[in-house]
Order: sequence, then structure tokens, then C-alpha cells
Amino acid sequence: MGNLFGRKRRSRVTEQDKAVLQLKQQRDKLKQYQKRISLNLERERALARQLLKEGKKEKAMLLLKKKRYQEQLLDKTENQISNLERMVQDIEFTQIEMKVIEGLKIGNECLNKMHQVMSIEEVERIMGETQDAVEYQRQIDEILAGSLTEEDEDAILEELNAITQEQMELPEVPSEPLPEKIPEASPVKNRPKPELVAAS
Repeated sequence: MGNLFGRKRRSRVTEQDKAVLQLKQQRDKLKQYQKRISLNLERERALARQLLKEGKKEKAMLLLKKKRYQEQLLDKTENQISNLERMVQDIEFTQIEMKVIEGLKIGNECLNKMHQVMSIEEVERIMGETQDAVEYQRQIDEILAGSLTEEDEDAILEELNAITQEQMELPEVPSEPLPEKIPEASPVKNRPKPELVAAS
């Protein structure tokens, strides 16, 4: 019913996931087999002892041969389990590597698209325009702030010196003789200041 109105969902389980699952299941089966063999080995060893006590040496010998064969199977099983685990790890690591490579591929494509939008010539042109705009703004700021160049300030200083020279004409020397003694002013008496009392 869900497929009538929506898209068919893609399974998120990949072929690699299925392979890893099968390998792990096989490993688990081998481990169960290994446990069964181990239990059998213990039973057969105990049985071989009992047969020796009863004097049935040939049956005990046959049982020990069977036990030896099962020990060899146990070793082979251990090697197979080890191989399966190594293969699972290799597959899982390869999946991680594939994701990393996919991420790098997407990143490279993105960088290439960005480089197509901004070529070196375009960046140089933009940087030149930016520098021109900054210089133009600086000139506007200088005009608005009334700042002057060094040449302007030198010219202003020269004009100031010229004006100062013109104004430095000394006053005329009086022709009348100066009075010999200046009358002294009467001394001012210090009156005590009245004290202010706070109203209560």
C-alpha cells in the first residue's frame, strides 16, 4: 500500500553488508562446532581412561586415534575462524576507505566548481578593484576630514611666517621722558571673614 503513493524505498543494506553478515554467521557456526568438538574430546579422553582401567586397550587406542583426528579438525576450525574474522575486518575497513574516497571525490568536485566560478584572473581583477575602491575611499575621507598633504601644510607654514613678519613691527619709542617713580598703591587691609554658622 505504501508503494502506491510513494517511491519505492531503496534498501540501505549493501552487498558488502550482506557478505559481512554471512561471514559472521559462518564464523558463529564454526565456533559452535568447535565447542562440540571440545566437549567430545573431553568425553572421549575420560572414556579412554575408563577403557584402560577395564583392560580394553585396543578400544582405548581406537578412541585416542579418533580424538587425535578431532584435535586436528579443531586446529583447522580455529584457522578457518581466524580467516573469516580477518576477511570481515578487511571488508569493513574497505567500506570505510570507500567512504573516505567518496568524500574526497565530492570535495574535489566542489573545489573544481568553485575554481571554475573564480578563476585566477577574476580574483586578481576583484583584488585590483578592491584596492582602487579603498584608495578612492581614503581620498574621500581626506577631503571630508579636511586633511592636507605635506605640500599644503608647507605652504600654510610659509604664509604664517610671512604674516608674522609683517606684524612684528615694533611700537614707536615714546619721545617724552619716563616718570622716575611710580606712585605706590595703598595697601589693602585684610578683613576677617565672617564665620558661617549652620542653622539648626
